[in-house]
Amino acid sequence: MYGLGELRLFLRAAETGNLSLAARQLDLTPAAASAGIKRLEQDLAVRLFERSTRSIRLTAEGELFREYAARALSTLADGEAQVRTGQCSLQGDIHLSAPTDLSRQVLSEWLEGFHQSYPQVRIFVHSSDGLHDLWRDGIDLAIRYGQLQDSSMVARRLCEVEQILCAAPEYLRDHGEPQVPADLAAHNCLTIFNRGRQTSNWTFYQNGHPLTVKVKGDRSSDDSSLVRQWALNGAGILYKARIDLQRDIDQGRLVTLLPDYQGNRVALNAVYTDTQYLPLRVRTLLDYLLSCFGQYTE
Repeated sequence: MYGLGELRLFLRAAETGNLSLAARQLDLTPAAASAGIKRLEQDLAVRLFERSTRSIRLTAEGELFREYAARALSTLADGEAQVRTGQCSLQGDIHLSAPTDLSRQVLSEWLEGFHQSYPQVRIFVHSSDGLHDLWRDGIDLAIRYGQLQDSSMVARRLCEVEQILCAAPEYLRDHGEPQVPADLAAHNCLTIFNRGRQTSNWTFYQNGHPLTVKVKGDRSSDDSSLVRQWALNGAGILYKARIDLQRDIDQGRLVTLLPDYQGNRVALNAVYTDTQYLPLRVRTLLDYLLSCFGQYTE
């Protein structure tokens, strides 16, 4: 019967796509690694990898087994940690994915508080506005705006945030302030594009009625932090989640616009792969973030 060594080898081979590389990383000979995978496949009576001369890739059965193997090793690691350190101590690594501005403007301070309570937990923040593959990239917990696209993932609502229109005082001094959404046609609007799509249609609400305007500007980026910096530099008008901009607004670096209109409301979710096998350290961080985001719940 296969053991933990075969499971670790299988997961490393699935991650690297190269059995020889996986063997080197685990201090195994190529022959021992090949025999380990063969033994695992024989015990399961399925083929886990499709093999070529230079690489390997998971079969459908291999993809399914990888999920359970990863959960099993993670659960075992948590059990070992609890036995060694006691129930009151958390330790281990957490890989957290979050949008760039949210990481810098909000999460950095909160995570410092978490670290003070749990100093033996190391948090690796993957700061990106793109979508990570949680399994492929080894992400334990992701914070994402909008609807969940992958039905195999679990989403926990953190809060709902409103998008707001704002600009730097310098820009408004030079170009004036829009009074209604239609006025945006005469302004330089800084847009964010995501997965190849530019967000040039901005929707506002007045008395519950939606009004969408198509905006244009001289620059756009998939890095929302860069777009925010352009706005701070006085380059144009920005439409973005309030939670990312509140500090700039409070300190007078940005001014909110169109006070008689409401912006889109967007869900902010914590996304993870499974509830039953979520490691204790990740569950603890999730509970902590739910408490922190509670101040934004209306």
